Amino acid sequence: MKKTIDLAQWNRREHFEFFRGYDEPYHGVMVQMDCTAAYRRCKHTGNSFFLTYLHDILRAVNETTAMRYRMESNSVVVYTTIHSGPTIARADHTFGFCLIEYTPHFDTYAASATAAMERVRSANGLCLQETSGRNDLIYFSTLPGVAFTGLTNARRYGDSAGVPLISVGKCTLQGERMRMPLAVYVHHALVDGYDVQLFLQRLEQLLAESPDHSTPA
Repeated sequence: MKKTIDLAQWNRREHFEFFRGYDEPYHGVMVQMDCTAAYRRCKHTGNSFFLTYLHDILRAVNETTAMRYRMESNSVVVYTTIHSGPTIARADHTFGFCLIEYTPHFDTYAASATAAMERVRSANGLCLQETSGRNDLIYFSTLPGVAFTGLTNARRYGDSAGVPLISVGKCTLQGERMRMPLAVYVHHALVDGYDVQLFLQRLEQLLAESPDHSTPA
């Protein structure tokens, strides 16, 4: 579900009009997230670390209103729930796009996500049919073998709903803490630096809390 924003009453109307015309309207940051608690919890429970941190990312996205804004038909809409369209690697070193839907209950989410990822791994090509044309997503990718300190993304200019792009790299042990590089890129017509800060602060909290995912969030 989604709701159309009344631009005439929106306190970001001028910001929206100003930044939507930029040749490169996306801005982003790359940070090191402390994922020690989440990593240790997964070692204890046997839950997938990938699905755990993606679930935390999706929860933080859904709890940050600006991350749910999209541009559609010269309007701004806010979606009720945002899902994810990650790239899933295959044994032959290709990848496919996967639809992983968000639900607060981790067990339900993980079961659905596992089945969706297996379908992509067993297929060929990009598998665009489930994610194509959908704006209620974040684009998500991982570089599990690269502890990156910077990242750029391929994008099609002039044809954007303002979908955020989030990427995660190789986790490394720094002292006694496990840290994960995370890059986030957002459309400035919809999302300001303050909103990115809110998202990252909430994600930091979720990774630190790392609740027992066997119970509803």
